[in-house]
Amino acid sequence: MYTHPRDEILATIERIYRNRMTTTSGGNLSIREENGDIWITPARIDKGSLRRDDIVLVRAGGAVQGHHPPSSELPFHREIYAQRPDVRGIVHAHPVALVAFSVVGKTPDTHLFHQARQVCGEAGFAPYQLPGSLALGRNVAQTFHRGFDCVILENHGVVTVGRNLPEAFHRFETLEFTAKTIIKASHLGPIHYLSEEDIALAGQREATNSFDTPHLPHSEELELRRKLCEFIQRAYRQRLFISTQGSFSARLDEGFLITPYRVDRGMIEASDLVLVRDGAAEPGKQASRAASMHQAIYRRQAHAGAIINAYPVNATAFSVTGAELDSRTIPESYIVLRTVNRLRYGLQFQDVEEIAAGFTADRPVALLENDGVLVAGRDVLDAFDKLEVLESTAEALINSRPLGALAAMPDAVIEELERVFLK
Repeated sequence: MYTHPRDEILATIERIYRNRMTTTSGGNLSIREENGDIWITPARIDKGSLRRDDIVLVRAGGAVQGHHPPSSELPFHREIYAQRPDVRGIVHAHPVALVAFSVVGKTPDTHLFHQARQVCGEAGFAPYQLPGSLALGRNVAQTFHRGFDCVILENHGVVTVGRNLPEAFHRFETLEFTAKTIIKASHLGPIHYLSEEDIALAGQREATNSFDTPHLPHSEELELRRKLCEFIQRAYRQRLFISTQGSFSARLDEGFLITPYRVDRGMIEASDLVLVRDGAAEPGKQASRAASMHQAIYRRQAHAGAIINAYPVNATAFSVTGAELDSRTIPESYIVLRTVNRLRYGLQFQDVEEIAAGFTADRPVALLENDGVLVAGRDVLDAFDKLEVLESTAEALINSRPLGALAAMPDAVIEELERVFLK
């Protein structure tokens, strides 16, 4: 609310560029103020070294203020704002997975995940026109006018919009993650998509109630908040979480700390984390909707000190197909992961006790069908290590597909590993 448009645009383009979702010369962002003024990235300036005073102001009457000309794509920003009075932020960039869809004339099916459907809706498609032209602006704006919030530009890239720039960014990142997952999963076999009825199940989870009394954290809790926040931020940097998806919790006394509901995972601070005890959250905060599942696991499994719901793209690709994620690939994978379980879609909303019952010390990792992965560890570091090993193993398995048949470790090797490392 109190961030200047220059700073908001600068912070967002830094995230996009840092995560390799655009190039030095590609992409542009804008914010429209209530008076009709538009703040926009400049033309022909390195996206990796933008400064706040590089951001250009285009007045509602057309006057330009700044050290540089505005982006050459200003015409479609203006056209979108004219067609969609509700839009106050726009992201345009060239992330590789969405560009891949754009060059074959397709859009990612957001029925892949309930979160993608809720965040992005259905993606539209705008036919090719010359970049920077008024014709492109009209094409794109007409597509948004039909109600889409995400539009693939033929042979070009993607545009997403929102009530503010963060919402446009969340749609952009979520759609790119969906596209990447579809591409990865296509190497594994037929992809399973969710029905509208499946997606509606996610809405059945109840929000966590609140404590009746104020909460004053003690030193142990403050230290755990710091550590958990550090690993949540690392998970985002490592692309194990995205801004709209990922939950991390850690056991504390008779309760646990967990990520909040609908807070950007890349921006979470220690004070945002939510303490949950006996199904109730600290006052004034809303816990992740995964809290009931985490609580059920903590109650049944004394060994669990930390739990992660995550969406690393390679492991998630296995979750949307029937392909087996075989941990018998290298010793580390089997020692850390053991057998990777698979849980059917809907249990996380309808029967968390069934999930908790099967989540033992010998089965600390599971694929949630069309909903990423679930990992439990002794503590925050152990859970995070399992998650990283899981994603590295999944990526190696996908990369091995063009090379030949998987040579899994034989039973004798597995028995030796269990005797030496897992007894």
